[in-house]
Amino acid sequence: MSEPIRWTYAFADRPAERFGTACEFWTAVTGTKLSEPRGERGKFVTLMPDAGDACVKAQAVLAGGGAHLDLAVEDVAALVAAARRLGAAVIADHAGWAVLRSPGGQLFCAVPWQGESVRPPVVDGPDGAASRLDQLCLDLAPAVFDAEVTFWSDLTGWESHPGSRPEFHVVRPTADLPVRILLQRLGSDRPASAHLDVACADVDATRSWHERHGATFIERGARWTVMRDPAGGTYCLTGRDPWTGGLPRQSVPLR
Repeated sequence: MSEPIRWTYAFADRPAERFGTACEFWTAVTGTKLSEPRGERGKFVTLMPDAGDACVKAQAVLAGGGAHLDLAVEDVAALVAAARRLGAAVIADHAGWAVLRSPGGQLFCAVPWQGESVRPPVVDGPDGAASRLDQLCLDLAPAVFDAEVTFWSDLTGWESHPGSRPEFHVVRPTADLPVRILLQRLGSDRPASAHLDVACADVDATRSWHERHGATFIERGARWTVMRDPAGGTYCLTGRDPWTGGLPRQSVPLR
């Protein structure tokens, strides 16, 4: 295990020209308010909950989009060193924080822990649409999947086990941390990417709620639904329990 992870942030990366639209959507469906913009050209914002500590942020990017994970630690340099020993590369070394790339090509950040400790509550949407944004899914080519499973398991020191389907692997933190990692092995080669997953008490009710805020349906999986937010970012609504993150007591496989 490397430097202990004290907190985690899921980052929504969205095109700068549609960043305002993305922020309006994600604050609405997560029950949060935007912080003041910060960074160069105000490209970073935090989604602030009414209770608990923030665990979702957004970033305006020049092109494309997706998602990434921030790992908050007491000793950023120690986490960076551990990540490099495990095969990661440093992309940008800022004062007090760093951008890295995993061995399979997924960007993530090492940032200083600011004392965050209380998970925000589940969001109570209309018509039973209780939900929580609690997972970052890494979408990986077959050639890098095993290496990424090893990297994220070793870097975080979290519980690591195969998922409920052959193409999934879960890297799950302790219950006090707000964002877990799901690794998904794709059926073909492509660069590594990531998307956000929302755990839902009722996937269909949450889908309808999100659609009223401008999201669009893409496709339905075994027990998850692929959506596109109004800024063009893909994400998933999953049938996991939003309070525990675990699978319901059903025989149908979930992600």
